[in-house]
Amino acid sequence: MKNSPLWSLGFRPFFLGASLYAVLTMCAWLAVYRYGWPLDVAGLTPAQWHAHEMIFGYAMAVIAGFLLTAAWNWTSRETASGAALALLFVAWATARALMLPGTSLIWAAAAADLLFMAGLLIAVGRPILQVRQKRQAPVLVMLMLLIVANLCFYLGAAGWLPRGAYWGVNGGLYLVLGMVLFMGVRVIPFFTKRGVGYEVHMKRQRWNDIATFTVFPLFLLSELLFPQRLPGALLAAAMLTLNSLRISGWHTLGIWQKPLLWGLFGAFLMINLGFLLRAMMPVTEIPEFLPIHAFAVGGIGLVSISMMARVTLGHTGRNVHQAPPVITLLLLGMVLALILRVFLPLVDAANYGLWVALSGGVWIVTFCLYLLVFVPMLLRPRVDAPKSGSE
Repeated sequence: MKNSPLWSLGFRPFFLGASLYAVLTMCAWLAVYRYGWPLDVAGLTPAQWHAHEMIFGYAMAVIAGFLLTAAWNWTSRETASGAALALLFVAWATARALMLPGTSLIWAAAAADLLFMAGLLIAVGRPILQVRQKRQAPVLVMLMLLIVANLCFYLGAAGWLPRGAYWGVNGGLYLVLGMVLFMGVRVIPFFTKRGVGYEVHMKRQRWNDIATFTVFPLFLLSELLFPQRLPGALLAAAMLTLNSLRISGWHTLGIWQKPLLWGLFGAFLMINLGFLLRAMMPVTEIPEFLPIHAFAVGGIGLVSISMMARVTLGHTGRNVHQAPPVITLLLLGMVLALILRVFLPLVDAANYGLWVALSGGVWIVTFCLYLLVFVPMLLRPRVDAPKSGSE
């Protein structure tokens, strides 16, 4: 099994699983939301089930694929491959198969889900601890907190922890968003310097980093403990200011000629949109789900499909600086899904359900296109590898 390309590095099975599940779970959600498909979600609302599967199903698979591959690069130590990687993937896939029809087998799903996340923490954490890379500690902390958030969700679904489901899905969303913010600070300037084709200086202000990673945890806690209150709006305004200053230092005109760069930059702009909408809520009638979907579809969705494309191209021996034209279609598809899910409901609330359905449809088509183009890359050896197919 270890010699199979699929099980050689974590991005291969988990990006395949993430993109396939992005299609399946969105189809299921649209069937529930738009057409009244009966869903057994005892102890939860259908929206909480949907949020959980998008965060701990789709997004966690992308995170797993990225971190298992990145930690191998960071440390030059093996994370998980062969049978170990297959077992980790099977745990994730089992949880998804049990949760997709509803919550009738939620305890079996919880066991598989938490086993997957604990295994991921060990697989990523072991090489980091072995080489004592202290700068990666926040990644491990966020993985541990994601496990706690997922546990809260399952305890809440069982009725053992009041508000546990709310804490689980919202804590999970903001922890994933925090991981995007943390990793973006490190990779976007690096990728931009190497990708625009000319010398460029990326401004990075340490005070901004310190302020951001002080304010954001306060924002997360405020949204969990005092949801939709004024403190959260004020902290969102602070995050909008800090993040705007950060990305203004990253901008250079050359990124707009490189889809794998403007996709990442655009994701941070969409995160800013989420902070803006949340900051405006006390003085407007903006529904609470709009900033959440600006974060989820525009921020996490756009950055995840950008990174899946970039990592897949790079780690299958292809040139990330000459991305195929389909990348632009994928990114524009995600932008269109955001417009339909966030902007159009703002101007035409009367057709809210229609915009949600159309956004979900565009999401499905976008990931089907990703699968069509990238599955062969994920299943086959590197294009520059020996005929044995070794990674």
